[in-house]
Amino acid sequence: MNHFLRIAAYLLHPLLMPLLGTFLYFIITPRYVEPELVRAKLLAVIIITLLIPLITFFLLKNLRVVSSIHLEEVKERKVPLMIQCLLLLLIIKMVFDPYDSLEMYYFFVGILFSGITALMLVFLNFKISLHQMGIAGVTMFLIALSVHFKVNMLLWIGFFFFCNGWVASSRLHTKSHNNVELLAGFFVGVIPQLILINFWL
Repeated sequence: MNHFLRIAAYLLHPLLMPLLGTFLYFIITPRYVEPELVRAKLLAVIIITLLIPLITFFLLKNLRVVSSIHLEEVKERKVPLMIQCLLLLLIIKMVFDPYDSLEMYYFFVGILFSGITALMLVFLNFKISLHQMGIAGVTMFLIALSVHFKVNMLLWIGFFFFCNGWVASSRLHTKSHNNVELLAGFFVGVIPQLILINFWL
């Protein structure tokens, strides 16, 4: 059970959530999208939201700005969250056009608002669960896609709610967060996606 709970922190790491949301969109959308364009968008998301942050993390670790990829200390979160917000702005400006990919555009705008909120809370010396924020945001986006495209995704939605519980249990098990931090992470992930649904649903 210990290994099962701990593995959630890696499989459902917040850095993977933008890619997961993008992947889900291209699977669910009934619109025809050129395979080459899908590959290009996915590659762009992988590079900007995963590879660049990982390279930046190793640089920050060598500079002793952060100690681990889990950013356990509140003060360690400032620089990584600032960089992540800038990278999300890059995706919004360069990768997803609101005229061609409205759903994805607002998905990333929602992630940006979640990231900015998490950063503001860091300045208030409050540490929310970024893991919970990430999986909760993707879950809300999945529900919205199901309604928007009128596709029955109940099994997937049920699985993602299980993942939310898995992540919460994992963070509590490792004593990385308390109940308040997990609850805050959940709402910081869900609320921006829920509000922005009004612009594309």
